[in-house]
Amino acid sequence: MATPGVEKRASRRFNLELPVDVQRPEQHLAHTRDVSSRGICFYTDRKIEAGSEVEFTLTLPPEITLTEAIQVHCRGRIVRVEQSTDGKLTVAAQIDHYQFVASVGQS
Repeated sequence: MATPGVEKRASRRFNLELPVDVQRPEQHLAHTRDVSSRGICFYTDRKIEAGSEVEFTLTLPPEITLTEAIQVHCRGRIVRVEQSTDGKLTVAAQIDHYQFVASVGQS
């Protein structure tokens, strides 16, 4: 039995509100609630189903990367969808694969 109040996540979670470009199931802009190396939680007003595949791109700020802002393209699976009090959906996704994307102007 799990102990209440004990963190079970294996990687550090950063409480960040960042824009995230969700490409699947249809392209739209959402905003993160938190981000870790293994997953993301974001708010959206678009319907998305638990168990479905998802692709998204976000830019990690310098305070996380400890260098410059880095754009990351991710693929994963939706693990949870909950209705928020403001009418939006809170979506938790597991990250299965990620790739750093060259910034505009870099080769």
